[in-house]
Amino acid sequence: QAQLVESGGGLVQAGGSLRLSCAASGRTFSSYSMGWFRQAPGKERDFVAAISSTGSTTRYADSVKGRFTISRDNAKNTVALQMNSLKPEDTAVYYCAARRSSIVVTASWYDYWGQGTQVTVSS
Repeated sequence: QAQLVESGGGLVQAGGSLRLSCAASGRTFSSYSMGWFRQAPGKERDFVAAISSTGSTTRYADSVKGRFTISRDNAKNTVALQMNSLKPEDTAVYYCAARRSSIVVTASWYDYWGQGTQVTVSS
C-alpha cells in the first residue's frame, strides 16, 4: 500500500516557478502510474498531469501544457511537478496520487493520495 507525501508548495509571484515533489513509501512504487491533481476552495479536484510507471508516457491538462512538466525517479521513489510561468489561477492545493495500471485523468480512478501541498500564486 503506497504512502505519499507532497512537498515544495509555497507562495510565489506570478511568472515564477515552483517544483513540487511527492515521496512514496512502500515497495511497489515503480509499478504505479502517478498523477498530480489540484483543488481550489469550492471547486472540483482537477487533473493536472500524469506519468506512466516507466515514465514513457505523460499527459497534461490543457491549462498547464507547456508550463508544467511531470517526471519521476523510480530509484528514489519520487515524482515531481516542475511548474513554470505560474499564474494566479494555478493557486490550489496540489495532490499526488498513485494507481496501478495505465495513466488516467479521472481522480476517482486513483487508489492512493497524499495530503496535499498548498501553492499560492500572487499577482
